[in-house]
Formats: sequence, C-alpha cells, structure tokens
Amino acid sequence: MDPVSMGLLTALAGGAGGELGRQAWAGLGELVRRPFRRGDAAAPDGIAPEGSAPEGSGEAELARLAREPGDAAAARALSVVLSRRAAADAEFEERLRRWDEAARRVSLTGGDVHNSISGGTFSAPVIQGRDFTGTTLGTPPADD
Repeated sequence: MDPVSMGLLTALAGGAGGELGRQAWAGLGELVRRPFRRGDAAAPDGIAPEGSAPEGSGEAELARLAREPGDAAAARALSVVLSRRAAADAEFEERLRRWDEAARRVSLTGGDVHNSISGGTFSAPVIQGRDFTGTTLGTPPADD
C-alpha cells in the first residue's frame, strides 16, 4: 500500500473538509485504536500482545498531529507508522486502504467562491458562483 498522504493527514487534522473531514479524521482514530493483529497465527486469538505492533500503533503520532495539525514532521511520522502497521497486519492494511480511498474523496478545499469582473464592456448576463449545471439563461438549446 502507498503511504497515506501527509497533505491529507495535515488537512484533516486541521479541520479541512467540514463535517466529512471531521468524520474521516475520527474514522482514522478508530482505525488506529483497533488492536494490532499479527500476520501469523502466533497468538491464539490473532491479537498481538500489548506493545508488539511494529513501531507502535500510531496513537501517539495521531495525538501529536491532532495537537499540531500543521506539523509536517508529525504527519510524516503518522504516515510512516501507518505504513509499517499495514505491512504487518493484513486486516489493518485493508481497512486503511478503504479509509484512504474514502478520505481522498473529501473535498479539502473550501467552498468559497471568489469571482470578480473588472474592465471591459459586457452586453450579456454574467453569472457568478460555483458548480453550475444545465444553466441556459433563456437561450434555446442548440439544435443537434
């Protein structure tokens, strides 16, 4: 699995994406707090003994990034520990992959629209906004 994007981690930690971003960040926290499972059958229940996850579970790194959302080193540390844990735990890797795919769909850019018109002469209507579909302004549809 490719490492989780540090930009995505810092954006979500900083509150980007509104409610969906907060849900994605909470989902990562839930995933990180899940018990580490070995790739082998060394433990009868498949759950590794406390502290045996490679380089930790990621909880400390997650907490650090939550405290310092703009800290690139904290994002890098979390990305690294997530990659290591995914390499050692197939179930975690699959869950992390699904989380990553969903989190990448969260719009991390604001919905703000900044339109401006300056200079020139305009003789037609001007619409300013974002994400228009099917707008015709009374103009008949073109003949096909």
